[in-house]
Amino acid sequence: MAGFTVSSNQFMGQVPAVNVFNGMGAGGDNLSPDLTWRDAPKGTKSYIIVIHDPDAPTPAGFTHWCAFNIPASVTSLPTGASSEGMPAGTLQGANSYGMNGYGGACPPPGDPAHAYHLTLYALDTEAIDLPEGAPMPKVVFMASQHIIGKTGLVAHYAR
Repeated sequence: MAGFTVSSNQFMGQVPAVNVFNGMGAGGDNLSPDLTWRDAPKGTKSYIIVIHDPDAPTPAGFTHWCAFNIPASVTSLPTGASSEGMPAGTLQGANSYGMNGYGGACPPPGDPAHAYHLTLYALDTEAIDLPEGAPMPKVVFMASQHIIGKTGLVAHYAR
């Protein structure tokens, strides 16, 4: 049996323009990537999605997306779900741009390609008791005792 996996038609190899930030000269569409996952661990009751750039020129890297309390019945998200409607009950944390939801890739011009790590966590609880806009490190900390599986993807982008 295959293990817990996540895939995307967009978020692989190089981050496409549809998933790139639409400000600060980046010129993308700023839409969250399409995602599909399968074979979640037995006992999964919810999911968390995180996209983080550890190559950003900050001590803590850069959070591009944190969505939590995604119901276990959900196994895919379409392109743009962050801005166009997440599944009922899902909350979105603050990204490093200072807004809730997805914020696309936007490395400084001239930097080598940054690695954008997408992690999907499976949890044994239906909800993390935090409000919309909670910061990603707090979401993952509060979820840490409930993580029963994780999988991920890495895509790259430079401009």
